[in-house]
Amino acid sequence: MTTSEALLEVCDLAKHFTVTKGFPRPVTTTVRAVDGVSFAVTRGEAFGLVGESGCGKSTAARAVLRLIPPDAGRVRFAGIDVTDAHGSALQGLRRRMQIVFQDPYSSLNPRRTIGQALTEPLGVHGLAHGRAARDRAVALLEEVGLPPSAYDRHPHEFSGGQRQRVGIARALSVEPELIVADEPVSALDVSVQAQVLLLLKDLQARRGLTFVFVSHDLGVIRWFCSRVAVMYLGRIVEDGPVSRVFGAPRHPYTRMLRDASPIPDPGIRGQLPRIVGEIPSAANPPAGCHFHPRCPRASEVCRTVYPQWRSDGDSGIACHHPED
Repeated sequence: MTTSEALLEVCDLAKHFTVTKGFPRPVTTTVRAVDGVSFAVTRGEAFGLVGESGCGKSTAARAVLRLIPPDAGRVRFAGIDVTDAHGSALQGLRRRMQIVFQDPYSSLNPRRTIGQALTEPLGVHGLAHGRAARDRAVALLEEVGLPPSAYDRHPHEFSGGQRQRVGIARALSVEPELIVADEPVSALDVSVQAQVLLLLKDLQARRGLTFVFVSHDLGVIRWFCSRVAVMYLGRIVEDGPVSRVFGAPRHPYTRMLRDASPIPDPGIRGQLPRIVGEIPSAANPPAGCHFHPRCPRASEVCRTVYPQWRSDGDSGIACHHPED
């Protein structure tokens, strides 16, 4: 896509962590949590980031929002460089980009009422104060399916699904254009997951929101998103339209994820494929293609050379031996 079409552009984003372990001779290692991630999201689109736990998708999402500072790369939102923004410029961007956290229990301050959690962002950004702020908070609660009486209650008085609705209302309070949803339904019961996903889909349609949706659940991504990027060990290995990536995956890792996702068909119950190995440590990734120790198509070049990114229309892949 062209620069003018993209609301969010991420180019070669990297985030590394230094870890020191051992006594009396400590050893310092570098964890390459995100190692050169690039993608773009158009306005009004739902873009998915999917992969196994530890692949770096949540770290990438938080680095995009500058909740953690990236070590390299560029992030542009509506043409504004997020990585270089400071002070009032960064505060203005934070109003336009919000996040819904994974854990609805730890994302809310247990000492503050729901009303305080919703009106504080309004005051920080100068959107409303006093009675006007209260009225806006009550309207937000009703919009996400909670009663006005929730305003004066504390987080411990709500279920997990209700708390996540509060988290969504808090994100909406400053009227953002982009919402990063970091595993927003993974901690919820299946029935509650469906309710929250329907709420997010409805909000996207009514408010024209743009989503970056982080999840390890392919079913959720398939239903909610129009495009998806598959991450493995800090890098994107395949991206494209959801129907194409999950319908006919070209990267062996994408196929492994797709085949491991349960299908609600009694005729094939219990016929899940055997998954080879576990994701390696980001502190010591394999040489060459990081996936080659688990890949049934690996060759000698896979063990020594990391594959170049190849684009094909609206899709892309990093693989020496992609599937047709």
